[in-house]
Amino acid sequence: MQVTETLNSGLKRQIKVSVPAKDMEAKLMERLSDAKGKVRLNGFRAGKVPVQHLRKMYGRSFMAEVVNEIVSSSPRNILAERGEKAAMQPEITMTEDEKEAEKILNGGQDFEFSIDYEVIPAIETKDLSGIKITRQVYDVPESEIEDQVKQVAASARTYETKKGKAADGDRVTIDFVGKIDGEAFDGGSAEDANLVLGSNQFIPGFEDQVVGLKAGDEKTITVTFPTDYGAQNLAGKEATFDVTVKEVAKPGDLEINDEVAQQLGLESAEKLREVVKGQIESQFGSITRQKAKRQLLDALDEEYKFEAPSKLVEAEFNNIWTQVTRDLEQAGRSFEDEETTEDEARTEYQRLAERRVRLGLVLAEIGEKAGVQVSDDELQRALFEQIRRVPQHQQQEVYDFYRNNPSALANIRAPLFEEKVVDHLLNEVKVDDVKVTREELLADDEEEAGEKPASEKKAAPKKKAAAKEKADDGEKAEKKAAPKKKAAAKDKDAE
Repeated sequence: MQVTETLNSGLKRQIKVSVPAKDMEAKLMERLSDAKGKVRLNGFRAGKVPVQHLRKMYGRSFMAEVVNEIVSSSPRNILAERGEKAAMQPEITMTEDEKEAEKILNGGQDFEFSIDYEVIPAIETKDLSGIKITRQVYDVPESEIEDQVKQVAASARTYETKKGKAADGDRVTIDFVGKIDGEAFDGGSAEDANLVLGSNQFIPGFEDQVVGLKAGDEKTITVTFPTDYGAQNLAGKEATFDVTVKEVAKPGDLEINDEVAQQLGLESAEKLREVVKGQIESQFGSITRQKAKRQLLDALDEEYKFEAPSKLVEAEFNNIWTQVTRDLEQAGRSFEDEETTEDEARTEYQRLAERRVRLGLVLAEIGEKAGVQVSDDELQRALFEQIRRVPQHQQQEVYDFYRNNPSALANIRAPLFEEKVVDHLLNEVKVDDVKVTREELLADDEEEAGEKPASEKKAAPKKKAAAKEKADDGEKAEKKAAPKKKAAAKDKDAE
């Protein structure tokens, strides 16, 4: 086998491989000799079939196997000998001429093909001890925890049917049909929906117009969806809801005791407070971490400047662009609606893709040299968490899919590895904890917004939203078109 480098430009490489016909013939004969003792043909005793007869019958298919074996193993072996790592699966180019292909399969011509690939650039890890990060920490007051406990306990509150008009705090059971321009819209209708007036569960103005109604009343309510509503096809639009009140019920006393806790599946009120406190602290802790991670990635972006493999960037851009255009299409919006143009958006997301790839390679290199690993137990837990999100009747199918597709399993491993590398780096750099208020922690900061490397693909379609993607750790943007108020989104470390 003759190996010749025909291109070495930047990260791009092209290798020409030529396998002499005599070497192909030798490999073919090895296969035929091996098959001689296994093939059973009428008219021949076992193991006595002449090799030439086997060649006449199976030579072409065996030679095709030889070709496939060479094409499959050569890139891996050649890159190993050259001490290179391909950014993506190398591309193989061979003759498309049928006559030449026939000569190769018949053993009458050298087999030649080329291997095209991009190498992962050499990345020299740097001393990052000079990096300084300010980690915002919010100490959750007991009053906030108690307020949340009350909200949780309210879900177990008893209600008693009452006569007369609905007032704030009452629970109404309603049917409603939402319409825009006189046409019902998806997700805008429900039957036997329970709504506690004053809970701000529905969009602003809805609950106020239900106050004063009684069982049997019908009313058409007019409201306007908030401009920042999660379903962008509804954001800012005026809608009407045909409402029928089926029941009005007054609340019983709000109590926080062991009995209420047990209705919620917990053994005591103390345990209820403990669980709520843990959830709140975890939520704010996640935001604290993401903001620290954002600063860390920004610092790495400044430290590491190098050419990223174009194929990886192209693949990353295509992932982002597909999501962006899908979001716009589903929202019924255009780039002009987002105060940008398609060309400007492409440029912005191209820059984002380049940064993601570069930071992904940096984190991978740092993690490898630091010996960061994802254990089998960690991967298994993450897999089960992924499976838990799908309907139970599909869970075995999803499990089998991941078990039989290493590349799919790698997509679960990648974010785990990334987070462990981030943990490692946060121990290497200087981190100053600063106490902040709730509002300061939750404040959006487009100017400092950072970047999620390739493990997280979500991209917002807005011109400036490319600089800050929302957190999706157990919290996704509200997509339903029911008249619910948009939940406050947590800030995330992405551009």
